[in-house]
Amino acid sequence: MENNHSPNPNPNPKESHNHKKEVIRIERESVIPILKPKLIMTLANLIEHSSDRAEFLKLCKRVEYTIRAWYLLQFEDLMQLYSLFDPVHGAQKLEQQSLSPEEIDVLEQNFLTYLFQVMEKSNFKIATDDEIEVALSGQYLLNLPITVDDSKLDKKLLRKYFEDHPCPNLPDFSDKYVIFRRGIGLDKTTDYFFMEKMDMLIGRFWSYLLRLTRLDKLLSRRSGKKKKDPKKDDEIIPDADQEDLYVERKRLENLELSLRNLLSKITIQEPTFDRIIVVYRRASAKEKTERGIFVKHFKNIPMADMEIVLPEKKNPGLTPMDWVKFLISAVVGLVAVVTSVEMPKADLWVIIAILSTVIGYCAKTYFTFQQNMAAYQNLITQSMYDKQLDSGKGTLLHLCDDVIQQEVKEVIISFFILMEQGKATRQDLDRWCEDLIKEEFNESCNFDVDDAVQKLEKLGIVARDSVGRYYCVGLKRANEIIGTTTEELVLKVKQGGST
Repeated sequence: MENNHSPNPNPNPKESHNHKKEVIRIERESVIPILKPKLIMTLANLIEHSSDRAEFLKLCKRVEYTIRAWYLLQFEDLMQLYSLFDPVHGAQKLEQQSLSPEEIDVLEQNFLTYLFQVMEKSNFKIATDDEIEVALSGQYLLNLPITVDDSKLDKKLLRKYFEDHPCPNLPDFSDKYVIFRRGIGLDKTTDYFFMEKMDMLIGRFWSYLLRLTRLDKLLSRRSGKKKKDPKKDDEIIPDADQEDLYVERKRLENLELSLRNLLSKITIQEPTFDRIIVVYRRASAKEKTERGIFVKHFKNIPMADMEIVLPEKKNPGLTPMDWVKFLISAVVGLVAVVTSVEMPKADLWVIIAILSTVIGYCAKTYFTFQQNMAAYQNLITQSMYDKQLDSGKGTLLHLCDDVIQQEVKEVIISFFILMEQGKATRQDLDRWCEDLIKEEFNESCNFDVDDAVQKLEKLGIVARDSVGRYYCVGLKRANEIIGTTTEELVLKVKQGGST
């Protein structure tokens, strides 16, 4: 799995005031971001003859009914398995089944296998360490270090799955929880940010004092090994890889110092993960084995605030680094005061200035923490009420429908292109489908042509010639091949009964 997110952020503090653009490079995804009814009606209106248009609309319905039927049994198995591991009612159902622990182990691994297959079909990808490091390399609305309480999470379930189903670029925490992500958006916040600006000013002044006294080197050694710097993409280069998208990050840390910026409203923005799904299990208590599997679904999560979706979060507190700064501030202030007093002509104003700086910095650290705690609680509450779409069974039902909708759209677009353009190689078909989406809907996606033609061949309405080019049968013949579906028969009976 490739590292799809490659941000600039200026990792060197000295460069952060050069006001270069901070962008994140994102690989185009395979999701077709167009509502199915709009897609079908737009394509139908491009067909010249009304009779062909009617046949095309009939074909679209039959394609959807057939694909839905293909997946029905698989999705039923998924939902039946999940009913055994639902954190709310699953334990009761497991007791009724009278299964051995070994049999339950097999069933839960079967559930994960189905779940991960549906995730892949829905174009969700497992977030890698690199992607998460990139996402968290900046700050947005959340300014506290959030960590997971590992002792509250099970480490056996997912470890066993990935041992049986190896996956490249798994994150370090993949034995405890998995974060799936899909889609990219943009979140903007406009405010005065007075406290944040004050915090930024004091922080920059403190950094200047540290560099002046060369204490910054001591602090960097105490803070342990440095994280590797993310790649830089300071400028959007038109000639760069056109397959990628670029989203700009605007952060307070890079704010240009001016009276106007400090006193007026400003807008900050951060790329978002359009959808995030987190899968995990809580650790078992000594007296009872935990079997519930949590599947939580979130929307529009800012990359830099991705910690809000983490399971079993610890309550944030002052970091060891903050305590080190407190200690060093006190020592520096004490030494400076003693040195000033011992001078022949002790300047009272110098002593007051030094003490004020030290006390001010300590107060700033404490009050900033209190403010960030309030913001953190607000964000967590918001994520539960506004950003959490669903969990458990609701999320699975949403995913199952997602798979069907995506595959129907892929098949319809591919058939339409072959109907309009004639024979096409795999590469031509892929390019023409992407061009159609761009021209008619002004949307971009990395079209999954292989999956689409496999479905079309399985339906029997597309085949390959002697040199491997794809071609489709006529519209009327395509409808004859698929045949009348059960849904159509039911609708016919229903309409007959109502007349």
